[in-house]
Amino acid sequence: MTICYFYQKYFGMLQSMTGFGKATGSYSNKKISVEIKSLNSKNLDLHVRLLPIYKEREIELRKKIGKRLDRGKIECIINVETNGDTKEYTINKELAGKYYSQVVDLAHHLELPTEDILNTILKMPEIFTPASEDLDDEEWSFIEGLVDEALNKHVEFRRHEGEGLKKEFELQINNIKEAFSKVPEFEGVRIDGIRNRIETNLEEFIGGAKVDKNRFEQELIYYIEKIDIAEEKQRLSKHLDFFLETLNADISQGKKLGFISQEIGREINTLGSKAYHSEMQKLVVQMKDDLEKIKEQVLNTL
Repeated sequence: MTICYFYQKYFGMLQSMTGFGKATGSYSNKKISVEIKSLNSKNLDLHVRLLPIYKEREIELRKKIGKRLDRGKIECIINVETNGDTKEYTINKELAGKYYSQVVDLAHHLELPTEDILNTILKMPEIFTPASEDLDDEEWSFIEGLVDEALNKHVEFRRHEGEGLKKEFELQINNIKEAFSKVPEFEGVRIDGIRNRIETNLEEFIGGAKVDKNRFEQELIYYIEKIDIAEEKQRLSKHLDFFLETLNADISQGKKLGFISQEIGREINTLGSKAYHSEMQKLVVQMKDDLEKIKEQVLNTL
């Protein structure tokens, strides 16, 4: 089983872009932790925080994270704590001299004793500078292992969140389908209503005896064809099925779900513009309400 197939099989189902993963371990005298967290974003927006000694490996680290997590506003933090530090330090003499002159001036100004000035200076920031050190390949290999562990936990978190999203999507699509299934109940009544309304208006304006029945039927057929919703119904049904099919694919496809939801919206809007019936309009409003929930949640889908 290849690594790529492993990721698709175990982590490839629908995923949220919200995630968190953390791994910790000890190497030599160091306690090292790796945290990876993410929020939704249209593209990959990756921020990495690590010690200067690891900077030379930042590019390969970014590639590793980007390949696994694909999209999202992602932050990776590598934190190192030392246990019984054995590093060598040097005193920054130039900085210590500046601190000394300022502390002495302050002591004289406040009329305070100057006996403990040395102890005060030694506690100032950056007085002690650690001796330069080279990155140990074995240490970086250990950190890479922690990164992989944190990534696995992060993806598992995303997958778990994705299960909740999937259930919500299925609920809302089924709600749309249920409302959509009631539309045909009002199509016949809608046409009769339109026919009666047009006929009544004509009789009021020009008188029933003067209405050319054949011409009236021709115009009515033309008008009814203009507001026919057969194609919209067919396309909407296919889009809803395609959404569920994509939802159950082996690989999470949030962008594709977003495109499909836009197509669903177009068909629902067209149904609304052609409804000409209060009950059908209510169904359209219900479908739009569920679709808006889908669009909001799709933004957080990988």
